[in-house]
Parts: sequence; structure tokens; C-alpha cells
Amino acid sequence: MKIVITGGEGQLAADLVQSLARHDVVALGRDRLDITNPDAIESMCARERPDVIVNTAAFHQVDLCEDQPEQSFLVNAAAPQRLARACARYGATLVHFSTDYVFDGAKSSPYREADTINPLSVYGSSKAAGEMAIRGTTERHLIVRTTGVFGVAGVSSRHGNFVETMLRLAARGDSMFVVADQTLTPTYAGDLAECVRALLEAEVKGTVHVTGGGQCSWYEFAADIVRLAGSSTPVTPVMQRDRPMPARRPAYSVLAHDTLHRVGIAEPRHWREALHEYLTRRAGPYASQ
Repeated sequence: MKIVITGGEGQLAADLVQSLARHDVVALGRDRLDITNPDAIESMCARERPDVIVNTAAFHQVDLCEDQPEQSFLVNAAAPQRLARACARYGATLVHFSTDYVFDGAKSSPYREADTINPLSVYGSSKAAGEMAIRGTTERHLIVRTTGVFGVAGVSSRHGNFVETMLRLAARGDSMFVVADQTLTPTYAGDLAECVRALLEAEVKGTVHVTGGGQCSWYEFAADIVRLAGSSTPVTPVMQRDRPMPARRPAYSVLAHDTLHRVGIAEPRHWREALHEYLTRRAGPYASQ
């Protein structure tokens, strides 16, 4: 397959390039493909003739989205629809990544793919709009909802990830206050990429939930990061009401893996096992970057 990956400089794109190495893969950063530019999308498709476009580009700074709703909807909704239109014209499949933030967190059991969405934030609303735009534009789509992604390329990326933020604070000995009443499943980018490869090669279409196994609060995740890093910096749990943020977050956003089970693709390993590998890998080639 000829596969084009948008957002090619991000942490997920880096792991996708490795997982999809048996195929003909081109990863394009924003400097080579601005997905908000319809002419740039058309030129890329005419040049590359992809069988698959994997869209990892997104505006995912959740609180900043509250102040920039136009940009959020442009990148997270309008641009994916333009990619979907291009895929429809060129006979390609669009793989697009969405989020647990399309749900409101009112459930106390894992969200299934068919559950009703009800986003609480501009970011969640823009991602939900992107999903709907894609579904209304082309049947050849794979929408992958995931949560709390962390990948080793985040060690050297501009925005990093939650693990890197916690490690940086721990190394400085800074006080760490992390919310304990938001439950999710952290997801290792390497495992997510492998699952996407399997879904693509099995020609699965529709909406699929792909996350790590298990569940935890952001506080529990942070405490494990600090512990495994061998730091004695204390991590203090706080409630959302004690740490108000511009964007509302779902209190519970664990995702069920019904579709993975149905199509016979193994779900990713438990997040703790994946975190251990992440910390081992970042101590290697990425440590000096």
C-alpha cells in the first residue's frame, strides 16, 4: 500500500512510520502539507496517489481551543472533511484519529463505539464534528478514538506529552498536583500504531476504539511515572473543582474495545506495562535529543 501520513513530525506519526515500514510510507510534516489548504491536499494526492491517508494532524491543545474555536474547527473538522473528499476522488481510505473527549463522562463503564457522543469542550466538539464530516463524505474511512497518547518521539518534540511533563517536574523537584477524579486509559503510541497497522491490513472500516488496557486517574498515572523514574518528588491528588481549567474534561472516559474483539485484533497491553517500555526506550537513543 502507498500510505501518506499527515502531521508527520508528531509522536504518533513517528511510531506509525515504524509499524507500517513494510508498506510504501511518506510522512509529511506541516511544512510539506498544510491540511487546511485544499490546493495542497489536491497537489499531494495527484503527486503521491495514496491508497491510504493517515491523518495524525490535529489542534489538540485542549484549553487553547477554548480561546481559538475557529482554528480548532478548521483543523479538527473542516480539514479532515477536505481529506475525506480527496480520498473519495482518488479511491483512497482515510484513517483519522479522534478522542475520548467526544463523550461527556457521565457513564461509569467503558464507552462503546456506538454510544451517544456529547462533548463538553470546544476541542471535543471540533473532533466530534470532524468524525461526522468524514462519515458524511466517504464510506472508506477508519476513525480511531484513543486517549492519553504518549510516544518516545515526544521526548524531543515541541509539545512533548504528559509523561515528559511529569518527568521534567520531578527532575526539578517541583510540587506536583494532579487531578484524581478524571479516569481514562493512557495509550502508548507504539501499541496504537501496531493496532492501526493490523486494522488497515484487515481492511476494517468504521469507528474503532484503541487504547491501552486497564484504567487509571491522571494522578495514578503521574504517581507511577514518578515512581518508575526513581524520583522521590511527591505527587499530590487534587479534584477538578480545586484546579479549574478553561476546558471541561469528562470525569470518566475509558473506551471499550468492542470492535477490536469483533474483528479478532488483539487489544493493546496494559498501560503500566507500556509505560515501563516507554521509560526504557527513552533512556536509549532519545535520551540525548
